[in-house]
Amino acid sequence: MNGKNFNGYHSFQYLTPGKHYKPFQLPQLERYRQTEEIKLREDQEKIFETLLKYYPIVSLRDHGFVVPKNQEDIIPYCRQLHTVYDYEGLAISGVDVLFDNFMDGISILTSTNGLKWDDVILTLGIRYCDIAKQNTVYIAKNYHDLIEAKRTNRIAIIPSLEAASILENELDRVDVLYGLGIRCMGITYNEANTLGAGLIEKRDSGLTKFGCKVVERMNRLGMVIDISHCGDQTSLDVIYASETPVFITHAGARGVWNSPRMKSDEVLKACADKGGIIGVCAAPNTTLSAKNPNEHTIESVMEHLEYLIDLVGIDHVGLGPDTFFGDHVGLQHAFDDMLSLSESHGERFEESAFVKGLENPAEAMKNMIKWMIKHDYRILDIQKIIGDNALRVLKGILP
Repeated sequence: MNGKNFNGYHSFQYLTPGKHYKPFQLPQLERYRQTEEIKLREDQEKIFETLLKYYPIVSLRDHGFVVPKNQEDIIPYCRQLHTVYDYEGLAISGVDVLFDNFMDGISILTSTNGLKWDDVILTLGIRYCDIAKQNTVYIAKNYHDLIEAKRTNRIAIIPSLEAASILENELDRVDVLYGLGIRCMGITYNEANTLGAGLIEKRDSGLTKFGCKVVERMNRLGMVIDISHCGDQTSLDVIYASETPVFITHAGARGVWNSPRMKSDEVLKACADKGGIIGVCAAPNTTLSAKNPNEHTIESVMEHLEYLIDLVGIDHVGLGPDTFFGDHVGLQHAFDDMLSLSESHGERFEESAFVKGLENPAEAMKNMIKWMIKHDYRILDIQKIIGDNALRVLKGILP
């Protein structure tokens, strides 16, 4: 199996735990566990190995973040700068290009509610410092940097923000963020901000005047616009206001699972009609299926993929699993009130502890690729879904 460069570096090994930061117990090898093995025939396995070796694989949303082993440690862990990033885990993920928001939504260094300017900037700076000490991942600033990943056997990270809430009403902060390397930003998270309405708001009044200014500035700079967590009307307004295609980096189809977190057919079609890309999410208890609402597996996630292909065409879909290392559901519970997570999930269901087959970055993208091979997808179509579609659009947005 092809792995990326990894020289044994672990987060903040240049510091002394207990002296420079508080260490927390983390999951060890179990954080790479394979929750479902997708077995392929010999000829299919060769196709899989060829795709991993030669074709760019883009995750529209995943994380190197590691969650503490004990749930009671999650909040204290996130109140300090030194949260662990798993370079070794990403090295075996198969991913070449990764949209990562460095978990800015749960950064609570100076505030109790997160998504604040100081919190995000501090989190970004400390992560960049750590990244500078290793050779597995690097920060991508332009399209050429993305193409270099496969050739140099490393992972190009596209620094992203979950939402633009940290802008408050300061338009020039968009430029500051671009100068600090941010190349993708969501317009809202689940709740409304000064730009527009999030997906849990009962009344979605659409993109605000300030939001229009932000969209225009992002277009001018060459920053990807993400509407994954926007309300329907705000999503449509952003799509129409933007001069460039818009991304839905990590979501699913409401036609498969009726919840606010999923996107309506109208939004999905509008995104594709403008040339945008829709990444299929695999976060626990999000991309469920009405066919089996009480079990979240790779089958329900890929049902969303097939629905999207039928709805908008093969050229407008991608993969954005939104996984990380450790207890994803535990993290959701810890930050539920702050981020209104349970409200976004909608319909009643029996909670799954994890998504079978898509538990962490070490297995997520590889299993999605294997699933498509096993279901007789054409190699050309798999290439499009795992990277070519996203790269095609990114070439027209990034410098």
